[in-house]
Amino acid sequence: MAAPTGKITRISGPAVIAEGLAGARMYDIVRVGKEKLIGEIIRLDGVTAFVQVYEDTSGLYLGEPIESTEAPLALELGPGMLSSIYDGIQRPLDKIREAQGDFISRGVVVDSLDRAKKWAFKPSVKAGERVGPGDIIGEVQEYSYAHRIMVPPDAPAGEIADIKSGEFTVTDVVARLSNGTELRMMQTWPVRVPRPAARKLDPTELFITGQRILDVLFPVAMGGTAAVPGPFGSGKTVVQQTLSKWSNADIIVYVGCGERGNEMTDVLTEFPELEDPRNGRPLMERTILVANTSNMPVAAREASIYTGVTMAEYFRDMGYRVALMADSTSRWAEALREISSRLEEMPAEEGYPPYLASRLSAFYERAGRAVVLGKDERVGAVTVVGAVSPPGGDLSEPVTQSTLRIVGTFWSLDAQLAYRRHFPAINWNRSYSLYEGLLAPWYAKNVAEDFADQRTWLSAILAREAGLQEVVQLVGPDALQDAERMVIEAGRMIREFYLQQSAFSDVDASCSLEKAYGMLRGIRAFYEASLEGLQRGMTIDEVLNLPQNEQIARFKEVPNDKFPNALKEFMDGLKQTFAKAGEPPVEGRQTPAAAGDGRRS
Repeated sequence: MAAPTGKITRISGPAVIAEGLAGARMYDIVRVGKEKLIGEIIRLDGVTAFVQVYEDTSGLYLGEPIESTEAPLALELGPGMLSSIYDGIQRPLDKIREAQGDFISRGVVVDSLDRAKKWAFKPSVKAGERVGPGDIIGEVQEYSYAHRIMVPPDAPAGEIADIKSGEFTVTDVVARLSNGTELRMMQTWPVRVPRPAARKLDPTELFITGQRILDVLFPVAMGGTAAVPGPFGSGKTVVQQTLSKWSNADIIVYVGCGERGNEMTDVLTEFPELEDPRNGRPLMERTILVANTSNMPVAAREASIYTGVTMAEYFRDMGYRVALMADSTSRWAEALREISSRLEEMPAEEGYPPYLASRLSAFYERAGRAVVLGKDERVGAVTVVGAVSPPGGDLSEPVTQSTLRIVGTFWSLDAQLAYRRHFPAINWNRSYSLYEGLLAPWYAKNVAEDFADQRTWLSAILAREAGLQEVVQLVGPDALQDAERMVIEAGRMIREFYLQQSAFSDVDASCSLEKAYGMLRGIRAFYEASLEGLQRGMTIDEVLNLPQNEQIARFKEVPNDKFPNALKEFMDGLKQTFAKAGEPPVEGRQTPAAAGDGRRS
């Protein structure tokens, strides 16, 4: 049966309206005009089809032909994806540049995966074995990762009739089933359809970021969702790049969705130069970049986050932990708004379409930790961190509010903190995590049994300090009692020496959970010992001039492996210092104030 063919009757920016496509289906890919521009059917009304075109529509004219491919937008998934840079619909930008130069011509068709490159395939099953959807039949070594070749989720089960070993391209048949199904190293999957899993798991494992404020105060679970809203210049992209380098994810999928060209250029130039702290090799070897800048066609921007999450699900199905960085979902929502207005749909709040929240939900719900398909039980995860760029930093706008109703962790970036060079510029009074209770057993087992108690103390001190700062601004610090001034001092220590981290420091760029817990123990021990010292007659100035103040300031520059010894020395010195502080002065012995370095708060 011939593919449905129609003709263009109206053009409105990236939206094209055609008639005569009887038999076409929603989300089918079409070829528009004589230049065969790529488009997607997003609405059907009788024989009229509304198409969003993924390329510039200038030059199209009424009456040009439009032909359906009778297939939805689908990705090619297989060896060769790692270290690749794609546009929003998985066209490799490096291949396009080799063929055409720095600018993408309209209607260009480039294979997403290299058809000529051969990969060494090692089978893991034998003839006669029965396999089904999701089963691993072999693997290919791609950089330091085993790229597992799986039976596609939609393939029928059957016995292996024939399987080969050797070097093959992604389109070569490497195995045949007794029912006639041919298996290749490459499979395709529609981007708008979530890849199935055997069963979802509860979010009870921590997604470790290496950032103390995130891992301790506002954790996100492996397979969880997090939103990073903030105004311009507050560090959204830097937070996501930091997580890409230091998190415990195996694979990184970074989607630059509608970002400015210079920001995306920085990502494309910096990522290949970054070193993977795990093995010292380039970070790009476990990264896939999807680049769709703000000057690229708006329709492809709308598809880019589905492209990214489909790639992430593919590696999840191998049993890997994948982190998807979407930067930013606000630009994606703007693309949705523009297309909706071209289709003359009824707008909702601030012009966004009424289905904004449901589309955001459909994206974030594809995150999760799951037992994947296949007879050998393996667990994979997709963790989604979405940046939100509210205009003017207004967190009450629709995209931010819709996102907050979906995600489990909220990291609120603060421009004032960024201006003070406090990074990560996450406001601890506005952020929250819904995973704390679910992760409590994990912290107790893997870090310390009293971890939850230490975190509760930390949050309480920051809350009390915020309240006392308002008093200080009104009447000055001298109006406070010594115990209250000690709360302010403990809050300052937590803010400056604990929550703040330097991405330029070889030691402090990433902090282990054991060190983060030890630092917190040290600060709390000093605070509680100081309160006891004040009750025994010490003055606040004596406490603030103790050498332990300087030791706490240097905690962050102690390497992770050497920190346990440094903490033990600190604790021992703390006991001795305050034991002496409670004794009456003896001739020839310095008081704690004199023994300090003369600093004043």
